[in-house]
Amino acid sequence: MATEIYRDAWGIPHLRAGSAAELAHAQGLVTARDRAWQLEIERHRAQGTSASFLGGSALAWDRFARRARVDDTARRCFADLERREPGTAQWVRAYVDGVNEGLADSTAPEFARTGLTPGRWEPWTPLGVWLAAHILFAGFPAKLWREQVAAHLGADAVGLFATDGPGTSGSNGWLVGGERTVTGQAVIAGDPHRWIEDPGVYQQIHLSCPEFDVVGLAVPGVPGIAHFGHTGSVAWAITNAMADYQDLYRERLRRTGAGVEALGPDGVWRRASRHTETIEVAGEEPVEVEVVETGRGPVIIGGPEGIDGDPTDLAYDGGRADSADPADSVVPPYPAGPTDSAASLAPPVAISLRYPPRVTGDLGFGALLPLLRARRVADVDRAFDRWAEPVNVVQAADTEGGVLHRVAGRVPVRAEANSLRAVPAWVPGHAWQGWRVPPRAGLTDGVAVMANQRGPAEPLGVEFAPPHRADRIAALLAGKERWSAADMPALHTDTHLASASPLLDHLDALDDLTPEAAALRDRLRGWDRRMDAGSADAALYAAVRGAVVRRLAAHPAFAALTTPPAYPEVFQPWLALVPRVGFALEHLLRAEDLYGIDRPAAVRAAVEDVALRPPAGVWGDTHRLAPWRALEPEQPYDEPGLSGDHDCVLCTSGVPGLTDRAARGPAARYVWDLARREDSRWVVPLGASGVPGSPHHRDQLPLWLAGDLVPVVTDWTRLKKETDV
Repeated sequence: MATEIYRDAWGIPHLRAGSAAELAHAQGLVTARDRAWQLEIERHRAQGTSASFLGGSALAWDRFARRARVDDTARRCFADLERREPGTAQWVRAYVDGVNEGLADSTAPEFARTGLTPGRWEPWTPLGVWLAAHILFAGFPAKLWREQVAAHLGADAVGLFATDGPGTSGSNGWLVGGERTVTGQAVIAGDPHRWIEDPGVYQQIHLSCPEFDVVGLAVPGVPGIAHFGHTGSVAWAITNAMADYQDLYRERLRRTGAGVEALGPDGVWRRASRHTETIEVAGEEPVEVEVVETGRGPVIIGGPEGIDGDPTDLAYDGGRADSADPADSVVPPYPAGPTDSAASLAPPVAISLRYPPRVTGDLGFGALLPLLRARRVADVDRAFDRWAEPVNVVQAADTEGGVLHRVAGRVPVRAEANSLRAVPAWVPGHAWQGWRVPPRAGLTDGVAVMANQRGPAEPLGVEFAPPHRADRIAALLAGKERWSAADMPALHTDTHLASASPLLDHLDALDDLTPEAAALRDRLRGWDRRMDAGSADAALYAAVRGAVVRRLAAHPAFAALTTPPAYPEVFQPWLALVPRVGFALEHLLRAEDLYGIDRPAAVRAAVEDVALRPPAGVWGDTHRLAPWRALEPEQPYDEPGLSGDHDCVLCTSGVPGLTDRAARGPAARYVWDLARREDSRWVVPLGASGVPGSPHHRDQLPLWLAGDLVPVVTDWTRLKKETDV
């Protein structure tokens, strides 16, 4: 049969073909037609070549991508896929062929603005796109932050800042079993929280061939439907497990006549691979990057000459008297003279990254086709046995009453210290020793809720999201005995902010305030704690919160954390003090003692400041959508005000103390109904098309803002045929 492309009323593509390979070709083709600019951005990001047309603003990422060996890892993983699963590799090739065909005819306006010509995708490019999109998902730079906190405030301070902070991505997800629904069949719903991008990071799509018929949310540039899908008889969804599966190693490197050597845990210097790459930068001189890889992994920070600005108490990690790891108490293999300490003779330190696909050559693409072919929960379960990264919590249900709640992905077995900080590569005891068995869980009272809190993935992680979103969803579900798919948007859009309690408790205890401040305190006493866009009280609370965050961050007790080490720019979101204080505010306010900081005085001063200069409007006036764009539009959009906040179920995140503008939030919403797939619903923040000016570029935005969803259409007679290919 000919491959057919249909569209529904929202421009969502529905593809029908005679085989999985033909369907993959069509998926690549239609994605390139709808999102050519986005695809090329993602290809260049994976290759570390985006500065060649975006300029110096993209240089930091390109440096990281080159040094982390993203593109090379994708090549390795595809070569391994061809050896192990040639059928899947051919399916990926078919997708890439479709992308190349679509790009060849692209007239996306951004290409003319930048002078960029679409390039050629290679068979491994989808793997590079996937890896580039997820390599920071586990938040390994948080280990650099923990080292800073421990070095300047002590190890006990690390827990004060442990929360779902800047740079990480979470999600809400819940499964309601058939015994708790009006139809007797399960419902799965939720929303992935990611950086909101224009075009969006998820693509609504319908893929149909004799082997399978699936609707779901695809990642543009990657074939199939990985994270959220519904085959008619089984549906699945994921949330970020917040697992720790990437390690940082402090390396001792030295230059020799032949190149670079690294000191291993056996005390032997071994040759590290080394070469130089050139990054082209639009409007500027090219930049050379030295790419070094040791036996642990690629060096992503520093080099043989060390790290500029690295604190001396972190530059040497051997022989520390306060080390919790007995293996760290070895004498380094450097002779000390009569007046020299071993630490003073320690060489500069670089930092390498060890991450599973670089070690195994497997990015988990072997799961993609089995997911599309799944008919029952057991099929989904087996498919996710082949998952690699990111590590996710999976929820699935089928029409026979089967349910699944498990973790999927690779987490290495290694010393506890590896999960907490950058460990010394030259000290034994930090090698990987196999893989953890992914935990499983069941339903409680007929439901399972995941919102990045400590749940089934707890043994695999260090820091998790606060429990507020998960607790709120569970409480709302407990409020009614039977649920329907149509009920779910009310949960998606809940704006109750439980994390406001510590600050409001401090505020409530204040007395002897000025009349204006007392009136503000009394008003917030009566606030319903809902972060609604139209709420003036929510705006007042946010203003007081921001003022408290800034005062705490400016306190001399935290002075040593105000200037992070000179690590690459790409890691700075994890190292900035104000966001860390903002996201950990409830912990900081509830701690028994906070390094002598007078927190009531800080809250008093903040409420007095806000009382003198209160916000003039409502929460949505400052809490506005700020999507990331590689290229700003020629005609700027008036971005809308948003309800929600970081710890609401409606998780639209600004950065308390820094900005109310929200760059992160629900990158999609979905409701999978197992009773009738046609009763399922979904929505994305903008639209199905990535082409500016298209009628489907931003047509879902009003629905997304209101909490409404678009019907999932699977009846071909209700679709409009666009073309045969």
